[in-house]
Amino acid sequence: MKRALPCGSWPSPLTVEQAAGAQKRLMQPRVFGDAVYWLEGRPEEGGRTVLVRHAGGRREDLTPRPYDVRSRAHEYGGGAYAVSATGAFFCNQTDQCVYKVQDGAPQRLTVPGPRRYADLVPDLSRDRLLCVCEALDGKPRDYLAAVSLKDGAITPLAEGFDFCSSPALAPDGSALAWLAWNNPQMPWDGCELWLAELGPDGILHEPRSIAGGTQESIFQPRWSPEGMLYFISDRTGYWNLYRYAGGDAHEVCADPADYGYAQWLFGMSSYGFLPGGDLVAARVEAGRSHPVRIEAGTGRRTPLTARYSHIEHLDAADGRLVMLAGAADATLGVVAGDGQTFSRLSEAGFAWAPEYLSRAQALRFPSSDGEEAHAWYYPPTHAECAVPEGELPPLILRCHGGPTAMNGDALDPRIQFWTSRGFAFADLNYRGSTGFGRAYRRSLAGNWGVKDVEDSVRAVAQLAALGLADWGRAAVSGSSAGGFTALAAVAFRQVFRACSVQYGISELETAMTDTHRFEARYGDSLLGPWPQAKGLYRARSPLHAATAIRVPVLFFQGLKDRVVLPDQTGRMLQALRANRVPAACLTFAEEGHGFRRADTLRTVLATELAFYAQVFGFDPADALPPLDLGAAS
Repeated sequence: MKRALPCGSWPSPLTVEQAAGAQKRLMQPRVFGDAVYWLEGRPEEGGRTVLVRHAGGRREDLTPRPYDVRSRAHEYGGGAYAVSATGAFFCNQTDQCVYKVQDGAPQRLTVPGPRRYADLVPDLSRDRLLCVCEALDGKPRDYLAAVSLKDGAITPLAEGFDFCSSPALAPDGSALAWLAWNNPQMPWDGCELWLAELGPDGILHEPRSIAGGTQESIFQPRWSPEGMLYFISDRTGYWNLYRYAGGDAHEVCADPADYGYAQWLFGMSSYGFLPGGDLVAARVEAGRSHPVRIEAGTGRRTPLTARYSHIEHLDAADGRLVMLAGAADATLGVVAGDGQTFSRLSEAGFAWAPEYLSRAQALRFPSSDGEEAHAWYYPPTHAECAVPEGELPPLILRCHGGPTAMNGDALDPRIQFWTSRGFAFADLNYRGSTGFGRAYRRSLAGNWGVKDVEDSVRAVAQLAALGLADWGRAAVSGSSAGGFTALAAVAFRQVFRACSVQYGISELETAMTDTHRFEARYGDSLLGPWPQAKGLYRARSPLHAATAIRVPVLFFQGLKDRVVLPDQTGRMLQALRANRVPAACLTFAEEGHGFRRADTLRTVLATELAFYAQVFGFDPADALPPLDLGAAS
């Protein structure tokens, strides 16, 4: 029989150290020949990212210390490596140069300078790498470039746009496709697919836009092994697959589901090709994603496996499929197979007994303007402890970043950390999230700080009405844009009793005018054109409504953050202190936008638990660091 213990005080077998250590970052797996490659961010190595190869049942690290595989292009990076028959290429975090590694120490190809590289594509017949080059000298800009493998010389190939990504080289090297867009567009709102012939001289000929525009988002152009160009477009309201032939785009399969992602990173992939010409793709519907096989001729879909319900990356080539996939009882991992059978190649890093497993439950609820919103609900779950009769569990509601991100239902040790201690947890996919079609994603346009906040409040109301959470003990948390939503929720609505923020936006004018170039005009769609909508930026800013905040707030901030500058958090903390609101801020000297180091991840979890213990008045079973809500550290 289970013991009834106050929520929050349950002794969990998942320690702070284990939950932090399980947050290994796995990114962008790819197939090349008989090998699978991926990037692995390791908290225990100070967040260093390593290029890993798995072949013949054996895995090996290709990039030794101190190399850190990470592009800083557009600040968020991605597309930081490529593989070829002559070796692997990667961008190094420290100097942002391109290196080649083959049977020995990495050799530098480019010289340090005001440039960043991403989306590396080997063009070996011309002895070069194709890539996106973000130039930071003079007027910052993107252009497509070729990097010589002989001497590292950089040759511009295409320019004249603000941003570009996704260069795709035809199998015979005769053509190149890529994406491009200009301010104030973001690629998930509108961008263009370009195509050009590529002559023996390596120069692009007759470049032309063949799809897309300001109201159509294109994702992942890719050539089939037979030389047919495919891409993803949301022109019908969902990101669906298209084939370009005869000077026109032909829909592969009409489907009210998404096959693409919001392109925050370079190198993202959601589909690939199987032998015989069929495609395999990640199909996303209502926040869940599954791999499907698509017949190239008929568009008929066949599910490949029901095992995985959340896919963040998918690639297929040379008869093999690889995914970054997870399920309700499996963390995100590198999964490879032939379309019939699958095996996990990455270390799980986290084993969780079934009797402690809190499974995601889909929550769909009415919100404002006659629209609906979505969330995942996780009940408190423990093998030996139960919620006392007459008590409802405290709730943590998490708002993702972006705001065009998506919370999936894969096993997350950070969520299990809370549910195994007696908390209910809700992962909110507010309006503006991806995975629900273009209309849902665009619903936030002009309504940032309104609809996302309304959805957070409605989610709590729905869970309280169902008897699943305590209305009087609800906390809201978030990072980056999710941190803005969390702060706006406690500034403009009186529902939540605590707020926890990681590198969150608190003042919109500064956030939109002093940020990096990729997001410099993001506010145009989320709020309105700057400076015409200056008044709205101020009215929606939690900093300027700080006098209305009456609940304790906990901040975590990296001092190397170039997306949300530390000054934002500092000013918000000062405003709360001036109003005598309990607040604290922990800063991390070596962290940027997104925490990667093991000691940081441990500190964040332990401090957040100590914070909720103070606010909600329970005695945690864990030994925790002291937290002074009146002083920063």
